[in-house]
Amino acid sequence: MSETINMNKIYETLVELKREVDFIKNRMVDIELVMTPDEEVRLDEALEAHKKGKTKRYEDLRKELGD
Repeated sequence: MSETINMNKIYETLVELKREVDFIKNRMVDIELVMTPDEEVRLDEALEAHKKGKTKRYEDLRKELGD
């Protein structure tokens, strides 16, 4: 015997699914905020170069590039 389609049951199921999707979306990690191991190494190298004075100030670089 086939089940009778009940619009209220369909609505309740959709509401429950929406709640579950919202729950998942609120707990997802934005992948752009997570650094890869390679990016972490490159950041450490850049910070070390900055500490050693091997980098240029942004303002000086803009002047040098003529921007």
